[in-house]
Amino acid sequence: MTAAPAQVGKGVGAPGRDTAPRRVSFDLKQNGIYIALALIVLAFAVATDGALLSPQNLSNIIVQYSYILVLAIGMVLIIIAGHIDLSVGSVVAATGAFAAMLIVENDVPWPIAVVATLAFGAVIGAWQGYWVAYFGIPAFIVTLAGMLLFRAVTYYILGNKGIGPFPDTVRTLANGFTPGFLNNIALGPLGGADLFSIIVGVAVVVGMLIVQFRARAGRIRYHQAIDPMWLFLLKAVVPALLVLFLVVQLARFRNLPWVLVLLAVLVVGYTLVTNRAVFGRQIYAVGGNLQAATLSGVKVKSVVFWLFVNMGVLSALAGLIFAGRLNLAGPTAGNSFELDAIAAAFIGGAAVQGGVGKVVGAITGGLIMGVINNGAGLLGWQTETVMLVKGGVLLLAVAFDVWSKRRTAGAK
Repeated sequence: MTAAPAQVGKGVGAPGRDTAPRRVSFDLKQNGIYIALALIVLAFAVATDGALLSPQNLSNIIVQYSYILVLAIGMVLIIIAGHIDLSVGSVVAATGAFAAMLIVENDVPWPIAVVATLAFGAVIGAWQGYWVAYFGIPAFIVTLAGMLLFRAVTYYILGNKGIGPFPDTVRTLANGFTPGFLNNIALGPLGGADLFSIIVGVAVVVGMLIVQFRARAGRIRYHQAIDPMWLFLLKAVVPALLVLFLVVQLARFRNLPWVLVLLAVLVVGYTLVTNRAVFGRQIYAVGGNLQAATLSGVKVKSVVFWLFVNMGVLSALAGLIFAGRLNLAGPTAGNSFELDAIAAAFIGGAAVQGGVGKVVGAITGGLIMGVINNGAGLLGWQTETVMLVKGGVLLLAVAFDVWSKRRTAGAK
């Protein structure tokens, strides 16, 4: 009997398993969205002579498009599961009107009114989730009907008038800034900046780097594919520097917007859910292969139902932010918000067929839309030009997704 030839580079305890970590090349599909955002920001920064990156303007971008980013988080989860929600703009209007009715007209204390408004959004989501998940009507039809139904609800609550103003506590969520807990620190030619905000920014950057290095160490330990060190450092250090730059600019203006703090909490929370929680894995399974998910024991109907409940709650939160920003709940609030949220998800890398997408990608897609709108305003572009550019960006993003899938399928 001849002995089996020794396998070069194989571990003793794991036959057939390569002990050396495998290297991966740069994935344009995964990282192209971040390159696109950087190029768009650079182009508008040059065209506006740096006005785009001024402290006040960066703060305006975050505050003005925060509600779209909140909607994009929920929308990308719906799209990953293979569905769509066309009603979020109307739900934003209906929940904002509901909050105004409670707070302004009936003097309900704002904490109770906020909780009631979020619950109202959950009920709306449950209504739509039932028809999609348990009755089997396509989400496109259900939410298209919801777009009309909840716009009608808005008119029933408001009539043909707006309700306001809101108390300062509600307005602070949309327009307020964190107080300066410490004194300003001198930054040379940049002037002064709030020390506490900078400390928060440094802490966030350190946390980002620790997570990246721990993830790489874990991949090496389990012999998974890793990036070359130069590429890993590039992908870890560049985002960290950009976050630090953003925080410093905001600290030079009026500190961190409260809505940015809220967005950070949502992004971290939903990223953990999608990457680490069982429910997050089930969302990807449902969108990736519905039959396989069903055979694997995933409660598909329950997953879809709770996704729409979650979308309703996030729409209510966006409705509160939008109404607080305008200091008014109006019957036309939320017009076209669903289109911006859907565009943010697809531009951020979500697949048309479902099963693919990231929360951070959707936020990046929303920022691209926000930078285009803001930069166009600074340059005085006409409305039709802005619409043309945004439509072209959306089409190119989806075309790139389709092309990359065909390219991957052809390589197999």
